[in-house]
Amino acid sequence: MPTLVDKFDYELPKELIALYPADKRDKCRLMMVDTAGKSITHHVFSDIYDLLNEETFLVINNTKVRNARIYAHKVTGGKSEIFVTNVIDANHFQGLVRGSFKKGDTLLADNYIFTLIEKDNEGIWFIKSSCDIEKIMENIGHIPLPPYIERQDNLQDKADYQTVYAKYTTSSAAPTAGLHFTSELLEKLKVKGVNIVEITLDVGLGTFRPVKTGYMEEHIMHKERFYISEETADIINTHKSRGKKLLAVGSTSVRALETAADEKGYIKSGEQYSDIFIMEPYKFKAVDNMITNFHLPKSTLLAMVTALGGYDLIMEAYKKAIEEKYHFFSYGDAMYIKRA
Repeated sequence: MPTLVDKFDYELPKELIALYPADKRDKCRLMMVDTAGKSITHHVFSDIYDLLNEETFLVINNTKVRNARIYAHKVTGGKSEIFVTNVIDANHFQGLVRGSFKKGDTLLADNYIFTLIEKDNEGIWFIKSSCDIEKIMENIGHIPLPPYIERQDNLQDKADYQTVYAKYTTSSAAPTAGLHFTSELLEKLKVKGVNIVEITLDVGLGTFRPVKTGYMEEHIMHKERFYISEETADIINTHKSRGKKLLAVGSTSVRALETAADEKGYIKSGEQYSDIFIMEPYKFKAVDNMITNFHLPKSTLLAMVTALGGYDLIMEAYKKAIEEKYHFFSYGDAMYIKRA
């Protein structure tokens, strides 16, 4: 039987949508969902230090967020906006454009010109820029806060909407589960013996595009590029062979790892692409546990975490999170799903 999208719906009071992050990254709240004991407990994120030991290792996504939102206008003066989703080369990229346009139309932003070449069936434009799009984003682009954060971005967001370990500027959204870690907390975990391994996935439409179909199975995931070095793959495979538990930080890490894993959970290295859609009754091949945020209703991300933690238990956790007034979405609180 196909799965109705409404199965993943829930009512969220608007005031629980976080507009700003916690004053200190690791002082947000943390809900631990233990699938073995069917228990839900409440913590502060820095407590993750006490909840983990040397039998667990972390896999984090070290991608960095582009200034992917460009405020533009039509040649007639009407306001528009370009959201860069994928850079093809210096002068060509894909993106979403606010407003009604046709092939050949141009938009302006400062002294830059954007020509709309073609739009695909998903509403994504292939666009030509008058100079290097990466430089344009660096010069006039804005941090792409999600639309449910109903405010303008500010200078503080340039720091807040990046993980402390961000390295490679390739993403149009943050791997938000990682926003809760401080450099100090990561260092303490390393000293404790919790190994931390880095991979890179370019966060794009595959992660945040909303589901518009009636059934989850009808939703088509967009491909996202990821890279796992040979050294990293060897470390992951060695840890797994020794019985260590893989704790994936965020849905992007989960998608990359589960795409790279064979049926026995062995991770393949190299540059790859993921369009994996994880939902019950998916059998996880590499990932044991997960740190994540609280996700939007009717989303592929909520479907993923219910596949990992079990539908009934995760939906009960979301109910408790609302009762306990946790903060939701990108700048919100965290969840630790522990299965093993």
